[in-house]
Amino acid sequence: MVPNKIHIIGSVGSGKTTLAKKISNQYNIPFFELDNVVWERHASGDIRRSEVARKEYLSTITQTKKWIIEGVHNEEWVTNSFREADIIIFLDPKYSVRTRRIIKRFFKQKLGFEESNYKPTFKIFFKMFKWNRYFEEIGKPNFFSKYEVYRGKIIIVRHKGEIENYLDERETDF
Repeated sequence: MVPNKIHIIGSVGSGKTTLAKKISNQYNIPFFELDNVVWERHASGDIRRSEVARKEYLSTITQTKKWIIEGVHNEEWVTNSFREADIIIFLDPKYSVRTRRIIKRFFKQKLGFEESNYKPTFKIFFKMFKWNRYFEEIGKPNFFSKYEVYRGKIIIVRHKGEIENYLDERETDF
């Protein structure tokens, strides 16, 4: 059976949102982007929530019966989500694949072929490369060190087919 509570983590360009949308549509599980937990979205501009407000908002999500949470964050305020998840999908495609996806996404957003929660500026574009490197060097090792206790429910996915095979296996359990 497909799990009801799924946390997807990975670097920028790893495919978190794409996978979350796919699973959400296929299995009718609502999905939430951690970026939208961090930021209150307003037409006049985004406002960063306090850590307490983020934790409370995330708690309202994790207390529901079904959810998919996706994001790069693995700080303290996200810990409860990892604890409550039935599975944690760690997306870990090659660094070069993520870099290519960052470039592709930027141009799709600039040309209006893909929506985003932010204005696709060159400043953010270059920050994405910085965030990608940071995740590779610091975020990923921190995650595995900090959340080692959940290793039994962590699935590391390096290629697209790996997660599809996993979900297909669970679907046949119905």
